[in-house]
Amino acid sequence: MKKSAVVLLFLASLLSSLSLAQQKSPQGADLLVQLEADFAKAVAEHGHAAFVTYFADDGVELDDGGGVSTRDMISKQPAWPEGTSLTWTPVKADMAASGDLGYTYGNYVFKSKDKEGKPVTAYGKYMSVWKKQRDGSWKVAVDMGNSSPAPK
Repeated sequence: MKKSAVVLLFLASLLSSLSLAQQKSPQGADLLVQLEADFAKAVAEHGHAAFVTYFADDGVELDDGGGVSTRDMISKQPAWPEGTSLTWTPVKADMAASGDLGYTYGNYVFKSKDKEGKPVTAYGKYMSVWKKQRDGSWKVAVDMGNSSPAPK
């Protein structure tokens, strides 16, 4: 009787551990939201240098107002000036049934300084298309943003 109780206790503990492990690894849309959060945190801490690292080798940015910048072009842009920040929050995320492609979209805030050194804040909407890479990592395949009025 004692042996079966120990076995049951062990199995319950194992199932609980597996359940916790599954909860620690987000899937689907939750994974994409986590990727965006990691991306935003890295950019908040390291600016432009971090921004480019989240792009796939063939990733592109569709520039507000026109143009397309490749990852290589983005990497050659100068570092953001002191006091510049970019923050964003996803509103929606979804992943393809295949599990290798997904998107997020939401709102962003870009803070910088004008030529006189006065703070300037720009608001907008963004969309990122995420693609699973051959090594299993996730990178941005397409990123785009468009400016919008300040929220009310």
